[in-house]
Parts: sequence; structure tokens; C-alpha cells
Amino acid sequence: MSTDLMVSGIGVVTPWSDRAGEAAHGPREAGPEPWFDHRERLGPRGYKYLPSATQYLLAATRQALADAGEPEQQEERRGAAVGTNSAAVAVHTAIDATVVAEGARMLNPATAPYFSINLFGSRLATEHALKGFNLTLTSPRVAGLEAIEAGSRAVGLGRASWLLAGATEEALPEGDPGARTSERGAVALVLEPADRLRARGVRGYGRCAARSLFLPPRAAAGAADRLRGRIAALLTELGLPEGRPHRTVAVVDDSPVAAAVSAALGTGATRVEAGAGSLEPVLQVAGALAEGEGPVAVVTAAGEGNLAVVLATPPERT
Repeated sequence: MSTDLMVSGIGVVTPWSDRAGEAAHGPREAGPEPWFDHRERLGPRGYKYLPSATQYLLAATRQALADAGEPEQQEERRGAAVGTNSAAVAVHTAIDATVVAEGARMLNPATAPYFSINLFGSRLATEHALKGFNLTLTSPRVAGLEAIEAGSRAVGLGRASWLLAGATEEALPEGDPGARTSERGAVALVLEPADRLRARGVRGYGRCAARSLFLPPRAAAGAADRLRGRIAALLTELGLPEGRPHRTVAVVDDSPVAAAVSAALGTGATRVEAGAGSLEPVLQVAGALAEGEGPVAVVTAAGEGNLAVVLATPPERT
């Protein structure tokens, strides 16, 4: 399986900036509400009743495809993989309230289909004729990086010639667990085989590859040493030469699993507070690529035991 995929396009939509580096590393002071206007970003018709997470994803995807130079390929050779944790929470809450108060007959036919989480990736695939495959992943915290991993595997196996991967989240309803650390926005990455980019005369942002793993929460205590070796092995597998200097970003919360990851990475890692969803790790990858940093390893973990490691390498290193 070939994993030599290069990022040729980046799209970012957040409340504070649509520039990848600034969104990931700069000040996060959101502008006045509402910060996102679907009419301005997407057009006056056909988008009004879509869930916010879908609107964010479609807008970020438009940016990424334009940035990549609209890679051409027959529709059956385009793939998409999307990670999310909270895209459907507001829809589910609204559906529950409507059914309880007014009955199922009063459900909005435009939003009710989004009760199925798969529709978020499917709507993206419909918008851009991505007929090779489309996946929506929901693993806590790591869903966006798993989208890169699973989508890249599918490209390597010949199911598509290029991939659109990313993450999208929308704010959790007030009172919902995790509402304080809600994430809003989307990141989209266009990934193409390196030889395809060379044929198009495009330099790209660099190589991007991910791997996921699992650490049972009950085994987190005392797992730092084993985890340190496993992360190092994964980075080598992803293409980082042993002993090669690199920057590490740990996107972590206060869970025992995240504490084990922090201990394994040591004091040299830059720690970034994780949000309630899967957006922050992908945002850190986009920021590293856009700023030409590298190699940069982004490691994240969820309290449920999900872990993921991604290596972003600038083009001169690939």
C-alpha cells in the first residue's frame, strides 16, 4: 500500500481565522456573532437548512479544492473521508424536542435526514461528485486523523486517485456535557499521490500520514514507557528517520489516557488544549503544513482510549 500522499490544498473555516497557520497558532478571539454566513460562503440557495457543521465543511472544502487547483479526475476516482464528533448533536436535540412536544409529523424534512451521521460525508460527496467512496468517522477526538488514515489507505489500495479528508464540528447545545469546550468550524485537506502532483507541476504543502491505536483506560496508569516506544515506532513507520529532529504537538485533555500520552512525549512536546470534538488535531496538522514547519508530529488522545499519531513533513523532506 502506497502512503506517499502529499497535501495539495488546505481549507480552514473557524470563528477567528480562515488562515490555517493563524487559526492553529494565532490568537483565538472570535469576531461578532454570527460569524458564519452561508449565503456569503456558499450561495443564496440550497444551503439554508443544512446543519452548521455541513455548511462549515462545504465552505472549507471549496477553499481546499481551489487551493489545490481543482485536481481533475473522473468522478469514480475521487474519495472523501470526514471526521466528526458533534456534527449531529444539535440536530438530534432538535429532533427529540420536536417529537416530544409536537410529534414526528412536525419534523423538518430538510434536516431530519441528518439524524444519520453518514449524511455529513454523503452531502460533501454529492456536492463535489466524489463517487469513489465517502466515509464519516466518529471515534472520539481522533476522528479527523482517522479520516486521513482510512482515506489514505483506500487511495493506496486503488479505490480512488485522490482524497479529500478533514473534520467538522459545531457547537454543542448549552447544558450538554462538553459544551464549554465546544468546537466550531472545519478543516479540509486535499491529498494526492506525490507523482500525480509532480505531473501537475504542483509543489504542495508536504507529506501527511496518520496511524491510530488504542490504550484501554484501565491500563493507562504506568503505560507511558510502552507508549513512548509505540509512538516512536509509528513515527518511523510514517517516514521519520530515527533520531531525526522534529517538533511534537500533543492535543490532550485531563483524562488518564491523555496523561499517559503527555508522560510518554515528555517535556519537549508542545501541549495544546483539546476541544470537545475532533477538530483541533486536524487544525494543528493544517497549521504545520501551511507554515512549512516540519517534520511535525501531532499526537492526540481521548479519555475513551482512542489515540492517533500524524506526521506532517514539508515537501523538501519528502
